[in-house]
Amino acid sequence: MKMLLLLSLELRRLLQSRLTWLIAGLTALSPALGLVLYQPASAETMLSMYLANPAIAGGAAGGVLFGLLSVFELDRTARSRVEALTDAAVSPLVMALVRLLALLAGALLMLGLTMLLWLPVSRGLIGSVFDGTDYILAYLFFMGLALPLGILSAASAYQLTRRLDLSLVLFAVFAGLSLTVWADDWQLCWLNPCVWALSDDFSNFRIFRSVAYMRLTWLAALAGVWTLSWLCVRQNGRGLFRSLLWSARRIYRPAVTLLLLVCAVSAYAAQPLVDRSNPDETAAKFYELPYAEGVVCTGRSAQVFPDTSAGAVKGRASYQLRNTSGREQRVAFGVNPGYTISHVRADGEAAPFSVSSYQEFNEAMLEVVIPAAEQVELTMEYEGFPRENRNLSVMQGSMEISGEYLCLENAALSPRLMNVLPGEDGYPASIEITLPASMTVIPFGSGGAGVIAEHEDGTRTWSCEMNSTGGILYAGDYIREDIEAGGLTIEFYYGRRHQAVMEAAGAADAVRAVVECCTEHYGSLPFDTGSRLKLIQSRVSGGGYAADGASLLDEADFTAANLSDAGKGAGAGEVMIHELVHQWWGLGNMFDVSDPDSPWSAEGLTVYTTYRIARELYGEAYAQENYVEQWQKAVDDYYLDFYVRNPDYLAKLPAEKQLEITNHLTYVRQYCEMPLKIWKAEALAGGREAMDQILSSLFNRELDPAYPYLTYQEFLDACGLTEEDLSLV
Repeated sequence: MKMLLLLSLELRRLLQSRLTWLIAGLTALSPALGLVLYQPASAETMLSMYLANPAIAGGAAGGVLFGLLSVFELDRTARSRVEALTDAAVSPLVMALVRLLALLAGALLMLGLTMLLWLPVSRGLIGSVFDGTDYILAYLFFMGLALPLGILSAASAYQLTRRLDLSLVLFAVFAGLSLTVWADDWQLCWLNPCVWALSDDFSNFRIFRSVAYMRLTWLAALAGVWTLSWLCVRQNGRGLFRSLLWSARRIYRPAVTLLLLVCAVSAYAAQPLVDRSNPDETAAKFYELPYAEGVVCTGRSAQVFPDTSAGAVKGRASYQLRNTSGREQRVAFGVNPGYTISHVRADGEAAPFSVSSYQEFNEAMLEVVIPAAEQVELTMEYEGFPRENRNLSVMQGSMEISGEYLCLENAALSPRLMNVLPGEDGYPASIEITLPASMTVIPFGSGGAGVIAEHEDGTRTWSCEMNSTGGILYAGDYIREDIEAGGLTIEFYYGRRHQAVMEAAGAADAVRAVVECCTEHYGSLPFDTGSRLKLIQSRVSGGGYAADGASLLDEADFTAANLSDAGKGAGAGEVMIHELVHQWWGLGNMFDVSDPDSPWSAEGLTVYTTYRIARELYGEAYAQENYVEQWQKAVDDYYLDFYVRNPDYLAKLPAEKQLEITNHLTYVRQYCEMPLKIWKAEALAGGREAMDQILSSLFNRELDPAYPYLTYQEFLDACGLTEEDLSLV
C-alpha cells in the first residue's frame, strides 16, 4: 500500500511539472517529423509514408525526450539539495523504483494521447487503405516501446554516474549509435527500428513481429542494466561499489539482474526471424554440388499447412526417386533455415539425414542417404517459422504468412531438390495447401489451382501442378478480374483492400489498353504464356519479375501516391498504364542501370510508350499538352539548374543533400529527357510507324545470354542515329 501511495503522489507531482508537459507536447507533435524530415521507410505505400514514418519518428524523438526527462527528474533532488531529507524519509531504493514507475506511467499516458491525436490525421492521409489494426500495432511497437527504452537507458546512466552532464553524454552516445552505426542492424537499432515498408493491401504481422522481438530483447537488456544501476543507488553515504555490495545482500536482487541480462543475450543470439546465410552473395557452393550418380526424380508431392495466426508452416513432402547406381546415394535438398526436418523415411524405413550449419541464399542443405533400391519413395515432414535472408534483414516482410497473404518460394514451400537430375517428364509435382476460405491460391506459372476439399473449420484445400525442383505459390485475399486483350485471357489479381483505388484508376481498362497496344506495336510478351497470362499484385517487395505465364506487380506501383505521379502519366489511369508497360520494357527487356549518370533506362521507353497509348486513347492535343510539353519544360529547367551548370559545387555539399539533388536530377533525366529524346528520334527515323518497327525489332531481338540488356547504343544503331543527333541543348 505504501508503494502505491508513493507512486500516486509521484505521478501527480510529475504531471504538475511544466517540464513534463513540455516534453509531452513535443512528443505528441514528433510524428510530424516522419512526414517532412525523418523518413526511414522508403517504400511509397500509403502506410509506409503516413503511418510507419510518423510512428518511427515519434518513437525516436519520444525516446530521446523521455530520456532527457528521466535524467532531469532523477537529478531534481540533488539540484534542490534535499537529497538527505528525502533519503531519510523514504529508502533511496524504493524512491528510485517509484520514480521509474511514474515515468513509465507518464510515457504510457502520453502514448495514448498521441495515438488519439494522430488517428484522424493518419486516417485522412492514408485514405481507403487505412487499417485500424495496423495503426494500433505500428504506434505500439514503433513508438510506444521506444519510450520505456529511453527512460530505462537514461535512468541507468544517471544512477550509475550520479552526474547530470555525464549521464546526458552517455545517453546521447547510446541514442546516436542507434541512429547511425547500428541503423542497418535490425537487432541493434533500439531507437529507430528497421522498417523499410508497410503493405497497404495485405497484412504486416511479420514486420511487427520483427520489431516487437527486437524491442522486447532490448527491454530485457535495459531492464537488467537498470536493475544493476538500481543496486548501485547510493545509500547512507556509501559510494558506488559499497552501495552495490550492500544492496546485493538480498540474493534475489542480483539474481533478477543476471536473469534479465541472460534472457536478453539468449534472445539476441537465438532470434528466429533471420537466417545466417553467407554474407558473400557471390558464393555458390550449393549450385556447385555434383549430381548424385544414377539418381533421377520421377515425381514429387507436398501437403502444406500454413498456420496463418502464428506465421508458421507445417508440411509433408514425398519424392519418387529412381536409383540406377546400385548403391546408396546421398541426396541433397535446400530447406528454409527456420524449418525443422523430421520423420525422414525411405520406403517406410528411417533414413539417415543431416542438416548443414552452413547457409546460403536463405537455404540450409539437408542431406539424406537413400538405399540402393532402384525405386525409392522418400518422405519427410517439416515445420517451423520461415526465416528471411540475413543479407536482406533491413527489408524484412517477404515471409509474411497470414489470413490475408502469403508467398512461399522454393525451399519455403517444400524441401527443394538440389543434386538430382530430372526424369523424362522433368520434375512433375503435385502441391496441396490448406488455407482459410477467404484466401485465393495462385501458383506462379502457367498452371492453375483448384479447390479439392472444404473443411468444417472454415479452411479449404487447394491443389496445383508444377514442374520444377521448387516452385512459387502466392495466396491472399485477392479479387480476380478476367480481361480479354491482345489474343490473351489475362487473369488480373489484386488485393481486396485496394479495390477502390484500382477501380478509380480504371485498372481493367488500363490492362486492356496496354496489352492491345504493346502487342500490336512491339509483339507478344516473351514469357511462355500460352493463351493466358496472370498479373499478380504482390505484397510490397521492391520490384516485380516475370516468367512462364505469370508476371508480378509490386503493390507499391499502384498506391494512391504513385498513381498521382505526374512524371509517369497525366492521371491515375495513365500511371497504371505506365506500370503495366514495364511488362514489356523492364521485364520483357532488361536494361543495365549500372551507369547512374546515363538517362537510358526502362523508364524512358516506358514513359514514351505511355505517351503513345495516351495519344491513341485521348488524341494528339491531349498527349502533346500532358506529355511532350511537360517533358520539354522539365528538361529546360534541368539545363538551367545551378548544380547541372556547376557540378563542382554539388560535390561540396553534404552527402545527404547531394543524394537528394542527384535523385531529383536523375528522375528528370530518366522520366523526361530520355522520352523526349525518343520522341525526337521518332521524327528523325521516319515517324510513328518507323519507330514501332524499330522498337519491335529491338524487343524481339535475339538475346546474348552473357549480356541480355538493351543498350542505348543498340537503340541508336537501330534508328540510324548518333548521340549528337538527339542532343536537346
